[in-house]
Amino acid sequence: MADPNGNAQPAVAPEASAGELVKQLSEQVSRLIRDELKLAGYEMTSKAKRIGRGAGMFGGSGLVALYGIGCLLAAAIAGLASVLPAWAAALIVGGVLLVIAGLAALVGKSQVSKAVPPVPEQTVQSVKSDVEEIKERARR
Repeated sequence: MADPNGNAQPAVAPEASAGELVKQLSEQVSRLIRDELKLAGYEMTSKAKRIGRGAGMFGGSGLVALYGIGCLLAAAIAGLASVLPAWAAALIVGGVLLVIAGLAALVGKSQVSKAVPPVPEQTVQSVKSDVEEIKERARR
């Protein structure tokens, strides 16, 4: 139904009993909860797909970068081997790599601890809005 201004009106008979009103309220709240749960599921599925695609691309780029770094490390060792024995050149390059890895691990740990858990933000906002609307209508 719509009023003369085109606004949707609930399908409630003008002389609806309190029992009918409670029944309709119960049905509408149940439908609202189901719809909010569907929205949360859809939102989390969408985020998970994006994370999966991003992780796959990131992993592939990491593999190619690993091969490139291997080539650069071999060149660094060969360059140092022209001045030092080969074992000393490899030892120096390996030690520098371990120091860099340790620093990267510390920075990574710091970043992970600052990350917030994945939350369906849109659904949380929608539920808050629904609760406020219900409270507002209950006061009338």
